[in-house]
Amino acid sequence: MGATVVGAAESTAGKGYATAVASAVLLSFTGILIKYIGDTYSLPPMVLAFSRNSIVCAVLLCALLVKGVSVVEPLRRNWRFFVCYGGMLAVFNSMWTTTVILNGAAVGTVLVYCSAAYTVVLGRIFFAEPLDGSKLLAVVMCVAGCVLVADALNAETWRLNALGAGAGIASGLLYAGYSIMGRRAGTRGLQPWVTLLYTFGFAVVFLSLFNLIVGSLKPELGLAATSLTEMAPERLQWGGWFALFVLAAGPTLLGFGLYNVSLCYLPSSIANIILTMEPALTAIVAYWWLGETMTPAQWGGAVLILLGVVVLRLGGMRKRRSAQKWSEAQQGGEAEQVSES
Repeated sequence: MGATVVGAAESTAGKGYATAVASAVLLSFTGILIKYIGDTYSLPPMVLAFSRNSIVCAVLLCALLVKGVSVVEPLRRNWRFFVCYGGMLAVFNSMWTTTVILNGAAVGTVLVYCSAAYTVVLGRIFFAEPLDGSKLLAVVMCVAGCVLVADALNAETWRLNALGAGAGIASGLLYAGYSIMGRRAGTRGLQPWVTLLYTFGFAVVFLSLFNLIVGSLKPELGLAATSLTEMAPERLQWGGWFALFVLAAGPTLLGFGLYNVSLCYLPSSIANIILTMEPALTAIVAYWWLGETMTPAQWGGAVLILLGVVVLRLGGMRKRRSAQKWSEAQQGGEAEQVSES
């Protein structure tokens, strides 16, 4: 019996790791596609975020309705949860955009992926997730790898101001919060894709408000739309809309969707650590696709992140094997007592 339970746990963990890695691979294309759309069509960042989230909702709603998945009942019973989850996603997108604009992508990447450490702590507090040596080592390796990949050791990248630093720290905390709420959705028994639909749906509502507020108060920054008509940009030609659709249906929908699925199999802390593979994978894809060069330190950071995920996986396997041996020893002891009696 014990071996069967441990084997099932190993199978479940394997599904979780595979799903989380697939999510990281898909999400690694997000920055590249955003950069392409923004540079080619001069689309304000918050308008781009609003547009891709809207497409995600439209595509996902059609897919769920075609498959006959119930989408009304979960909203009726969990609408407060979905509003909070969507609001967190919208604020995270806004904070991440702000820190990238003010401090650059390098510093923004480091600050947001410090969420791996935050998630370990929050997972311990809210879900009593175990905090062992392999997990702590994986956190250190992955965060250090993010620092190297983002070239954050270069003093030129750390010209932080108060608003930029605050937004960067907030983006990391909000990303950790997104992982925690995704885990909470799993414990509620919510279907991951339905959760994604309403999370992005309410995020669209919040982002529309953020666009109008930021666009009205600070139009000179060029970060947001100043009117509702600008939120459906005419400057995008068919190629731009196609790229936006690929961004929404691919890295955003499938990437975040698979991440939500992985949270049904894995603790949020482990899933978030695995997701720190994203900046390393993005750098590798950018090197091959866009011809962007990487320094030896950046390649070393990419390897360090991948090794951190391996350490995490091996640590989990070792714990499950120890549990199996303990279970077998217990069963052996019980059998011996029965034979003696």
